Amino acid sequence: MPRHAAIAARLTVPGHAAFAARLAALVLLLGIWPLGDLPAEETTSWRSRTIDAAAGSPSPAPGSPDGPGAGQEGAPKGGGAKPGKPPAPRPKIGPHGTRRLTGVSAVALTFDDGPHPTWTPKILEQLRTQQVKATFCLVGTRVRKNPELVAQIVREGHTLCNHSWAHDLRLGKKPEAQIRADLDQTNREIRRAVPGVRIPFYRQPGGEWTPSVVHVAKALGMVPLHWDVDPRDWDKPGAPLITKRISTTTRSGSIVLLHDGGGDRSATLAACPAVIGELKRRYGVTLLK
Repeated sequence: MPRHAAIAARLTVPGHAAFAARLAALVLLLGIWPLGDLPAEETTSWRSRTIDAAAGSPSPAPGSPDGPGAGQEGAPKGGGAKPGKPPAPRPKIGPHGTRRLTGVSAVALTFDDGPHPTWTPKILEQLRTQQVKATFCLVGTRVRKNPELVAQIVREGHTLCNHSWAHDLRLGKKPEAQIRADLDQTNREIRRAVPGVRIPFYRQPGGEWTPSVVHVAKALGMVPLHWDVDPRDWDKPGAPLITKRISTTTRSGSIVLLHDGGGDRSATLAACPAVIGELKRRYGVTLLK
């Protein structure tokens, strides 16, 4: 038995355990205890347990009732990372007082960045097939190019939302007069397609809300509309991942953000049957008003 191991063995009899732990920690910190006698995979954990013990708070062994992984359902026996802090509960109100939830147990679907000549009609078909209604957040320049799609959206019973004239992410940082001009122009274009139509909501592109854009939207009679669930379908992650993200993050009353414009929305379209079907079963789908 190596000399340092024999010393440790003599010191770990009852009455000497605390002294042994302190001595071990001291020699480790001074670099005079040759850890080479320990198996390589145990060196780091042994060092940390010894120093913890020397401080008067011995570290529980992995897999023990108080050790790493304790209290975690399905945690592997014999080890595992310590659980972190539980995630903070999601807020019920969006940035700067914007609307984030439906206010009822049912969830709501919203589609941004249209109307698009390819994807909007196909999304409308999915909604019609599933017998649910949604809110379409329209970009003014795209309304001008596709006014017949705005008319179809309204004809099929969906709600409209102003999404700015040209999807300007920095619009909220501009003077209020400029914000008002942008939102007014978009509303006029929507009503050129469907005279007298109600536009109850405004959604700031990118969710880049500011007090100014919230104030202007309200002054124009529109509710600032945020969201609660963003599956990032705009990043084209594929239908399975879009479906999974919505399934795992939706809660009662969620407003779900999706896109029918702004690029190739084939993945969003492919995810719609499973997403809408699951949301109907779990929560019900309501129309924002």
